[in-house]
Amino acid sequence: MSDSIQYVTNQDGERIGVLLDLATYQQLTNSSLEDDEILTGLSLDELQALAESMLSPKAQIELNDLLERNAENVLSAEEKATLDCLLAQIDQLNILKNRAKYTLKMKGISRVA
Repeated sequence: MSDSIQYVTNQDGERIGVLLDLATYQQLTNSSLEDDEILTGLSLDELQALAESMLSPKAQIELNDLLERNAENVLSAEEKATLDCLLAQIDQLNILKNRAKYTLKMKGISRVA
């Protein structure tokens, strides 16, 4: 790829832009467009934070309590709805975490800090 990159410099020799050949440009821009699972617009630090995110301690305590009480069949209808909501949030969080990990992998970042 380095042969396909040219830098634009100012009068002082500082790099102010970059020129790519068409094939390299298409490779860089199309790689994320072809894969809907890749998260775009996030920094490396944001992706790593998302990949390692978890349920808040308060929500985790509530979830544990609701799961325990659900196993005993003592949940009210409102509590069952809360449990269902928490479980749906966990599902969505896991999807986002996995997409962040996948995005990092596709960027060549093999280890999440």
